[in-house]
Amino acid sequence: MRILGIDPGVATIGFGLIEADRTGARLLQYGVITTPAGLPLSNRLYQISQDMSQLLEQFKPQEMAVEELFFSKNITTGIAVAHGRGVLLLEAERAGIPAFEYTPMQVKQAVAGYGGAQKKQVMLMTQRLLKMKSIPRPDDAADALAIAICHGRSATSLLNTERRFDPARYDTR
Repeated sequence: MRILGIDPGVATIGFGLIEADRTGARLLQYGVITTPAGLPLSNRLYQISQDMSQLLEQFKPQEMAVEELFFSKNITTGIAVAHGRGVLLLEAERAGIPAFEYTPMQVKQAVAGYGGAQKKQVMLMTQRLLKMKSIPRPDDAADALAIAICHGRSATSLLNTERRFDPARYDTR
């Protein structure tokens, strides 16, 4: 299954594309979408929409995984990120790609084995699981890869009772 993981934002949106099955995950591509500081929010959201549409067309993921928002201190920044996240989910829907959402704790649990894992632990495990020579950079892209791994583990699990995994549906050959 081809999964596009997304770490939402407005200034920087991380993306990570993996191929996942019951045996593990394989890295295909990762990076970030950025929008220039100083642009009005509406312009930034439009650019995110255009860039996301292009990514979905180029990568052709079968499913998309997006991190749920976690508000800690700055509610104003959180609201802007929520706008960006909405645009990302809209573009997935527009492209007919099912989107799944995971909390930061779920991502940490799936990747590092502990929901309270530190960011560095998650990044190191992401590197190991995808057999990368170094930790993926920037952090937003590393987070997106972790989100994709989380979904890959959930979607292809033998314990997944919400849906039946049909390998033929995801055959990319």
